[in-house]
Amino acid sequence: MTTFLSVLSSLLVGLVLIVAPWTVFWDGNYLLQPVPLLRALLLSPLVRGAVSGLGVVNILIAIDEARGRPDGEA
Repeated sequence: MTTFLSVLSSLLVGLVLIVAPWTVFWDGNYLLQPVPLLRALLLSPLVRGAVSGLGVVNILIAIDEARGRPDGEA
């Protein structure tokens, strides 16, 4: 059960990290209004791609956990 929840959470976090930077919610973050430089940085395609890349890494981790390999084995 623990492995299932770990895989599920990694998949969900990965999917959110892949999709979120490219949605309207990312663009409309009102907390960044007072800091235009930070807003410009977070809206850049480079940062959006990096966040999506972290989502891909999370999905790969979930797949690896689902295979059931013991830790330390290549």
